[in-house]
Amino acid sequence: MADTGVVETLLRRIEKADDGVDSVEAANSLGVDHQVLVGAVKSLQALGDLISAELRSSKHWELSGEGTEIAEQGSHEARVFGSVPPEGLAQSELMKLSFGKIGFSKAMSSKWIRVDKAHEGGPRIFRTVESIEDQVRERLLLVQRGNSSQLEEKEKNELKKRKLLSEVTVKSYWITKGSSFSTTITKQETELTPEMIANGSWKEKKFKPYNFEAMGVAPDCGHMHPLMKVRTQFRQIFLEMGFTEMPTNNFIESSFWNFDSLFQPQQHPARDQHDTFFLSDPALAHEFPQDYLERVKKVHSEGGYGSQGYKYDWKIEEAQKNILRTHTTAVSARMLYKLAQQEKFTPVKYFSIDRVFRNETLDATHLAEFHQIEGVVADRGLTLGDLMGTLHEFFTKLGITKLRFKPAYNPYTEPSMEVFSYHEGLKKWVELGNSGVFRPEMLLPMGLPEDVSVIAWGLSLERPTMIKYGINNIRELVGHKVNLQMVYDSPICRLES
Repeated sequence: MADTGVVETLLRRIEKADDGVDSVEAANSLGVDHQVLVGAVKSLQALGDLISAELRSSKHWELSGEGTEIAEQGSHEARVFGSVPPEGLAQSELMKLSFGKIGFSKAMSSKWIRVDKAHEGGPRIFRTVESIEDQVRERLLLVQRGNSSQLEEKEKNELKKRKLLSEVTVKSYWITKGSSFSTTITKQETELTPEMIANGSWKEKKFKPYNFEAMGVAPDCGHMHPLMKVRTQFRQIFLEMGFTEMPTNNFIESSFWNFDSLFQPQQHPARDQHDTFFLSDPALAHEFPQDYLERVKKVHSEGGYGSQGYKYDWKIEEAQKNILRTHTTAVSARMLYKLAQQEKFTPVKYFSIDRVFRNETLDATHLAEFHQIEGVVADRGLTLGDLMGTLHEFFTKLGITKLRFKPAYNPYTEPSMEVFSYHEGLKKWVELGNSGVFRPEMLLPMGLPEDVSVIAWGLSLERPTMIKYGINNIRELVGHKVNLQMVYDSPICRLES
């Protein structure tokens, strides 16, 4: 309940008023803060139809802290003028004053002072007029006294530009008598007790009406991270398009499945330590399909299947090195090899959304680990047109319809394309991901039929999540600097399709 004295005084004022009472004027006359009076209004409203309060908004001009200082002591330029004696003042001395720098430029533009740069003691400032009129202070005093209407709009805007004045919106209440108005307050009961029923006192009591529209206290529960919310949406889109999710539960991968099986040469820069995390224990993998490994070795070092290969000495020691996988395409390679071992080929559509690791320099858009979204389709006679059509269907379900494709290079896809979308907010084309048709040098050693093509595409999960939730720094989305309140407050992800 608000201050009883304020409530009773307000009721008496309303009783005497013919048409109503303004809350701002009432607060000023009572000498209390407006918010205190608003609290009294809210308390009276809670008692039923005691009063009627209409919320009103009005705008007025108000001095800033600097504006208040100028109204008391004068403008910066007037104070500079007052600081310059008839014999002049060294410019260096003037600049030591708190108002010197701003006041000097304003006084110069008003032609109140001049600078003698040739003076023997260094630049010296002299007055150019006998007296001045401090119009800035006079205008601010008018506003302070509530007479801002006497100023022209141009004058107000000049003061606003100097951050001496600001236009504020004041919300107040127009308070009138309600249908049950009274100057005496009867406390309303909030609970019907057994004693009231037993002695019959409930018949004379006034009960506060229940608010069935009030929201209950939200129960404590777990919250999904924004990244997982967006992941769920992407996963649903893949499932709607008939894709099967690949098992991606092995973060540790051998270089053979991560690189060699994808026809990526052993001297490729991506296999260096500055791009990849290598494991020290266990450092090497030992279990490989030997016949498949020999075919991969041959296509790398000698060529085959219509390719001349890379013509280098392929080493099993490089292929055995264990790493933290740099892409989920290693999982795709395993799944395609497993598909090739079936007696009869059947078309498949695979997808995966999981974590990958790169030895990146950490900044606002890069982390050493991130999530990769990957889609793979294997069927007979697939072409680049099928890939573009599938990408159009996939991104349309994300609400992205304006797509462009740009030729690119990947060691294991040919042809390869980068996918771009037109960003309406940025008014430019931005890269969404990469795509391509897996090379025969990757597919045929696995044992897949020659007429089978595999199209694939990939993109990160973090970038669309950052765009969706308006996050500019990836470290605010993932990692130890994440604000848990952001996780609690982030809304449900709905990708507009």
